Amino acid sequence: MKRLRIGTRASALALWQANYIGGALKRLNGVESELVRIRTSGDRLQSAPVAQINEQIGSEAGAKGVFIKEIEEALLAEEIDLAVHSMKDVPTETPPGLAFAAVTHREDPRDCLISRNGHTLETLPNGGRVGTSSIRRQAQLWHRRTDLDVVDLRGNVDTRMRKLAGGEFDAIVLAIAGVNRLGLTHKVTQILEEDIMLPAVGQGALGIEVRQSDRETSGLVAVLDDAESRACITAERAVLHALQGGCQIPLGALGALRGSELHLQAAVFSAAGSDYVRCSESGPPEQAQAIGLRLAAALIEAGADKLLRLAGRSVGQP
Repeated sequence: MKRLRIGTRASALALWQANYIGGALKRLNGVESELVRIRTSGDRLQSAPVAQINEQIGSEAGAKGVFIKEIEEALLAEEIDLAVHSMKDVPTETPPGLAFAAVTHREDPRDCLISRNGHTLETLPNGGRVGTSSIRRQAQLWHRRTDLDVVDLRGNVDTRMRKLAGGEFDAIVLAIAGVNRLGLTHKVTQILEEDIMLPAVGQGALGIEVRQSDRETSGLVAVLDDAESRACITAERAVLHALQGGCQIPLGALGALRGSELHLQAAVFSAAGSDYVRCSESGPPEQAQAIGLRLAAALIEAGADKLLRLAGRSVGQP
């Protein structure tokens, strides 16, 4: 059995995730692996917002995802055997020749607030400075608190925590799954429930990408696929794809299995958070793609296309 080369970003969180997958493959299949650290466009250009990086590296490269482009190129060049991605960073279109052999069991998909002085979102002082790199989070924060000073904050979790501790921010917003994986759960001030902040599409799950032609690796990885998580994330990604969006649009979505049905909700916000449309759909999990497309159509009917056009995004019919 070959030794698998796992492509990953070099941040502490990315390395934790890749080591987690490597350990699971060893435990379940007895396969050895090694990590191959790859620096992506998103890692190199940390001084600019993600939306601007797409322009700096070109529209074609940007469409592939600033945090996974170089990793996918290494996979296609057979320099690695598989790649581990946070599904929230993965564009809705996969390059020809690649496929996701597994979507892992989803951890907590919610966001959380970490503040310096124990303040919650409701008790932050007027004009409180909150750091986040996400337009989705920014819009939902302003929807709740128009007085907040929401500032772009890039960098890995350690960098963001250091800036918070240094007094540059009163609070920051992070995905709780990443916080938990790094052993920082005790730092969380408030979990932001879905009625306050809908998470990013795919947040909390890991995707394992392989070459379609590499059946051996696909077979080894398939044991890590979680059918429930894949169905929920398939539905969420269908909404995002139909709205022609990337990670930098003010869209939150969350799918969950309740009994035998998949329930999906999503909301699109104006850039300032003042206006929004929110809809939901449900159905059998095996119809995840169709559920997502129906929800996208409902959002457009309710006016999501107008909100996205105002935010500078083009929207097509699903």
